[in-house]
Amino acid sequence: MRTLFLAAAATVALASATAMAQNASDTTKANPTMNPPATTADTAKTTAADVPAKGPDFINLQNSDMLSSNVVGLDIYNEQNNDIGKIQDVAFDSSMKITGYILSVGGFLGMGTHYVAVDPGAVSIKYDASNKVWRAAMNATKGQLKSAPEFKYGGQWTASRS
Repeated sequence: MRTLFLAAAATVALASATAMAQNASDTTKANPTMNPPATTADTAKTTAADVPAKGPDFINLQNSDMLSSNVVGLDIYNEQNNDIGKIQDVAFDSSMKITGYILSVGGFLGMGTHYVAVDPGAVSIKYDASNKVWRAAMNATKGQLKSAPEFKYGGQWTASRS
């Protein structure tokens, strides 16, 4: 009974704190004189990426074009039709040209997974129209990929997408 009472008291305290915090932020929105002046750090958080001066150019995609959503998640097979890895990500340079694919190799449920960055020319990606699926192939073995230098997600590669 005592445990139930303590749990209920803790829940009430948390709910009250949330309500007070919500009211405090509502007050500063209603009273602009209570808002502190924006700092450079605040501006950096809310400023979008550099916006091009030129407006959008609309294009027509070709049937041979690929979407990243069709590529990311594809299993990669070798000449012996062995599953050797999966495309986890696509890397672009500043001109938006594809510079590599990040492959995941091995592991189970995310444990022990080895990531490698490979040249996009080393991976063949084609649409199989008869089966209506995308297929990826590479001339490598799982062992070669596991022994390749590891790519580690970090820094800008783990930043949020705001």
